[in-house]
Amino acid sequence: MNLSPPTTEQLEELAKAVRLGLAALHRPPPMTAVEWANEHFYLSSESSYHEGRWETLPFQVAILNAMGNDEIRKVNIVKSARLGYTKMMLAAIGYLLEHKKRNCLTFSPTDDDRDKFSKTHVKTMIRDIPVVLALAPWHGKKHTDNTTAAKRFANGKQLFMHGGKAARNYREISADGVFYDELSGFDSDIEREGTPTTLGDKRLEGATFPKSVRGSTPKLAGSCQITLAAEESPHLLRCNVPCPHCGEEQVLKWGGKDEPYGFKWDKGNAESAFYLCEHNGCVIRQHELHDDTRPHSIAQARYVCEKTGIWTRDGIDFFDKDDQPIPTPRTVSFHIWTAYSPLTTWAQIVYDFLDAKGDATKLKTFVNTTLGETWEDEYGEKLDWELLYGRREVYAQVPNRAVGLFGGIDTQDDRYEGRVWAVGAGQEMWLVDRWILYGDPAGAELLKKVGERLRRTYTREDGGVMNVIRWGWDSGGSYTDEVYSQSKKHGLMWVVPVKGANDYGKPIANFPRKKHKGVYLTEVGTNNAKELIYNRLKIQPQPGVPVEGCIHFPANDELCDEDELKQLTAEVKLPRVVKGQRKYLWDSGGRRNEALDCLVYALAAFYVSMQRFGFDPNQQPVMATPPPDKTPPPAPAQAQAPAAGGGWLQTQGGIWL
Repeated sequence: MNLSPPTTEQLEELAKAVRLGLAALHRPPPMTAVEWANEHFYLSSESSYHEGRWETLPFQVAILNAMGNDEIRKVNIVKSARLGYTKMMLAAIGYLLEHKKRNCLTFSPTDDDRDKFSKTHVKTMIRDIPVVLALAPWHGKKHTDNTTAAKRFANGKQLFMHGGKAARNYREISADGVFYDELSGFDSDIEREGTPTTLGDKRLEGATFPKSVRGSTPKLAGSCQITLAAEESPHLLRCNVPCPHCGEEQVLKWGGKDEPYGFKWDKGNAESAFYLCEHNGCVIRQHELHDDTRPHSIAQARYVCEKTGIWTRDGIDFFDKDDQPIPTPRTVSFHIWTAYSPLTTWAQIVYDFLDAKGDATKLKTFVNTTLGETWEDEYGEKLDWELLYGRREVYAQVPNRAVGLFGGIDTQDDRYEGRVWAVGAGQEMWLVDRWILYGDPAGAELLKKVGERLRRTYTREDGGVMNVIRWGWDSGGSYTDEVYSQSKKHGLMWVVPVKGANDYGKPIANFPRKKHKGVYLTEVGTNNAKELIYNRLKIQPQPGVPVEGCIHFPANDELCDEDELKQLTAEVKLPRVVKGQRKYLWDSGGRRNEALDCLVYALAAFYVSMQRFGFDPNQQPVMATPPPDKTPPPAPAQAQAPAAGGGWLQTQGGIWL
């Protein structure tokens, strides 16, 4: 048999086929995901602001390596926009497909999103990365191995790309890595069969190194898929950067106009934006943070868990809070926002905020896509102390509509603070008095001064004299015994020790039937109390007209200045995971909140008076009377003064002695 020798073209095709066949057996030297990306990954012109070779930025290192770390099974990334997340995800997919030879599956919120992801990102990634292109002989051709929904590579591995709307898209595929793009855009229950991550992660069963990567900008609090996923992890890592000037580490925060840290700028000049160090007040400019020639810069950033204190700098090696090496966690969550990225300017962040300020819809976008935080339903209605300050009123010490006075006392390590509130029909309230007494909270001198304040009287607009019907005194700190002793001294049912309980569902005041250590220690449902207060603070007063539930403030800086209203509005309701359950708790964020606490305790005293002692705010005013548990004994009809050496006397001010 006479055979013609193969042509050069045939030999080249044969060699190519052999190379492709042997590629599956090739074992390259081990590389991390960051090392692979820095060597091979490319920013395609069609899907990037700037075309060119990829260079992993300092804040991206730990996240990208975690995506490729075999020991980490779940990675959640709660992030803002403009951080390169999609590119990191693509780099991780390329790394797993080419370097680790793993099957990958991606989910996008809808089929249209999948099509865009496949054509705009995946197609150009394959074209522009030589080591991946070498595994795609079908690139640029119509081929069964090259569809919008799936790519089959010469090393036998596949990339599946599905939309996340239909339950059928979560079936009949086996993968080593599952990637969810913009998880918050998915339905929370896929055709009543379960959450997207529950259904998608089932495709990992049987994988030697299962990997589930979820990333998204967050959306509405309480229903946001990415924050719910992140909260399932025992580790929430935030990027800590050293101050370029003092070297102290901190998580970059937006802050606010009343915060001593965070983003600041000269009024009317967003271009002047800088960051104020929360440790020493250093002024940090954006270029200083990213200047890796400095001893302290973002190049030394590390991700620290806000729950456990564990940390990592590179997503490979993890350490405990004492800097000792620890096993790699199976699940981690990251939070990162725009402030860390050199891809946008701090001035632009300020411009975005100024454009959004005052518009709830725009502000929601700013919170989600710039701060990388969930939007609270009440965020757009968040109380602003300036609004309360602007609606202060001129009224008598105690207005005629008030029928009873109630007080709250907050205990601090160096002082006692008290507030007195008048209450009228429909639970309308007026701030009547504020006092702050400094000294040793356990000292006799300071307690004597507090006792004098307890017995102070107040004059109603019509000339009548009133005293405080009941006090709620904070006993939850370091001076519990002192508060108990003052309750016994001044009247067990007049001065009531209170202790806060943060669980929702707790009544505002739960006055006990039995004594505790000789006093009626009353549990206060602080969450419910603050919920009620914040709702009522939104009620606008009407001049001269009763407004049910309205809370009034005097136009008197001695009683109600800017600081008082800042303290009153210091707290916001934030999601927290407590014992595995998601709850919303009030949080002051470190801001002073004594005014709010005093109002909570006064409100508790008012509720105790209604529920256990028959006080009715819709009835006649309660004028000056003795403390509830020191009612004087019946006196002879002719008696107008106490007998010598003792007895009861109602003074002109209305206090019984």
